[in-house]
Amino acid sequence: MTDAPAPSPDAAPTPLVRTTHERGLTTLTLDSPHNRNALSARLVAELRAALAAAAEDPATRAVLLTHTGNTFCAGADLREPRPTGPLDLVALLRAIVELPKPVLARVTGHVRAGGLGLLGACDISAAGPAASFAFTEARLGLAPAVISLPLLPRLDARAAARYYLTGERFDAAEAARIGLVTFADGDPDQALAPVLDGLRRGSPQGLAASKRLTTEGVLRAFDRDAERYAERSVELFGSAEAGEGMRAFLERRDPWWTE
Repeated sequence: MTDAPAPSPDAAPTPLVRTTHERGLTTLTLDSPHNRNALSARLVAELRAALAAAAEDPATRAVLLTHTGNTFCAGADLREPRPTGPLDLVALLRAIVELPKPVLARVTGHVRAGGLGLLGACDISAAGPAASFAFTEARLGLAPAVISLPLLPRLDARAAARYYLTGERFDAAEAARIGLVTFADGDPDQALAPVLDGLRRGSPQGLAASKRLTTEGVLRAFDRDAERYAERSVELFGSAEAGEGMRAFLERRDPWWTE
């Protein structure tokens, strides 16, 4: 038996976003299990590139965003030396909202923090019974600033106040009740099947124009608040209190302010 050859230093890294296509549907799968599909700089860049390619592909009628493992997206990658900047996240979320094709999400695992922004940017989403959700930013000395751009225009205001402030975990049924997801009853694939059939019957022009009607309010929020929210995010991430919160999270301990 001989040893396997060492990988070439010039070999391309394994993609963190995998793309497949079938019957007009381009599926983008977040596949970064080592950090629970966190929004690392590379994953964000790959996802933006994949969305741009889908937008230009005449064979793509709709885009489906899904994941491997038990986590859809854990939010920012706090272990990165230079975490993804807020303007990069703004650009990613806006790319989903502005895509001239419907973007759907299929969630069968956990969603935290920035991952909820991805859901908020999607047009239609389905979550399975194992899915769970939480806005954990306040517990780290942060706030869900940038992800509020697609979320606040769509979420129930009272629910947003509760979950932004408490960081409580909630299930798929509650996510549907407050407007975070579209379907939360059983198998997400079964829930999305008639939706995909309907999208395949829509004309490219009709789908693009109809999506623009439903996203006008969200895009107004981007135009009005993106710069201000990004600046707020930078200020919070650079604060001593957030530094303590993120260290405590990584060290699996309570921060000093916990009662």
